[in-house]
Amino acid sequence: MDISQARLRQMATNSATKSVLLGMAKNRLRSVQRVATSCRLLVHPALSLLLLLAVQQGAKAEQQQPINSPELAAGPSPAPTAATESLWSGTLELYGFAPLRSTGSTTINGLTANYDLSFSDVLPSLQFAAAARGRIEYDRTGLLTDLSYVSLANSAATLVGKRDQFNANAGLNQQQGIYDVALSYRLGAKESAIGKPGQFSVIPYAGVRIINMKLGFDLSLEGSKNQAFSASRNYGLTWAQPLIGTQASLFLSPKLRVFARGDIGGFGLSGDKDLSGNAQVGLGYAIGNNTDLNLSWRYLGIAYGDAANRGNSFSTYQNGVELGVKFFF
Repeated sequence: MDISQARLRQMATNSATKSVLLGMAKNRLRSVQRVATSCRLLVHPALSLLLLLAVQQGAKAEQQQPINSPELAAGPSPAPTAATESLWSGTLELYGFAPLRSTGSTTINGLTANYDLSFSDVLPSLQFAAAARGRIEYDRTGLLTDLSYVSLANSAATLVGKRDQFNANAGLNQQQGIYDVALSYRLGAKESAIGKPGQFSVIPYAGVRIINMKLGFDLSLEGSKNQAFSASRNYGLTWAQPLIGTQASLFLSPKLRVFARGDIGGFGLSGDKDLSGNAQVGLGYAIGNNTDLNLSWRYLGIAYGDAANRGNSFSTYQNGVELGVKFFF
């Protein structure tokens, strides 16, 4: 009986001990859970705060970092605007005139010499030639000029008389400078090497033409019996003429255009006979964005006479082919 009671007391003690231990374990578990919960409540906001600070610092660093991209550095592209076209424009043409036929006469101190020359006759007589024309304008008003100079010298010898007993030698020299300066006004489009079919320009002009002529001829006659005769005449004159004219062009295709030019000067103001004129028509073909190659037919005539100046007079009429290179700017 005593042994049974002792065992019961021991079992009771063990059960109480287990209950106490179990209670202590449960209490410790609750403490750990509360700590864990507290840690979660404290740690999560801290991590969120640290993350927010890190994001803000990264944004500041990106703003302070220099922009290396050309597109970004340039900023937003400005709105496109139409290119302003310059009101200034101009042309320059270098040309050569090849007269297929030249006719005329020269009278100096009552002695007259007539001539009728083909291009094959004129070419060996050519000593020097230069020619250029150009125009510069602002908006539609411009200044036009055409400058040309040519120097010719020709001589011939032949036998004359019933039995060819005389040897005749004749020489003719001529220096001719024509210098035009005029104000112009353009109607239609600006002159250009390339244009739309149907695009046109008409440019009337008015100004002054200055002509400088130096003429001379020599004549000698020698006979078989030491007979001789010689005569020499020289004459030079520079004068100015009022000038009016017009030039026009029309595009047949983007690179091909037809053009024409005509003018008249003098009107008898400087002498009994004082008249000059040009007529020209041709084609121009673009060989670049700003360059044309021009081929045309041209007629040039000058006639002058002054009865008060000992009857000196001259006339020259030429028609032929003109070839030029024209630049647009």
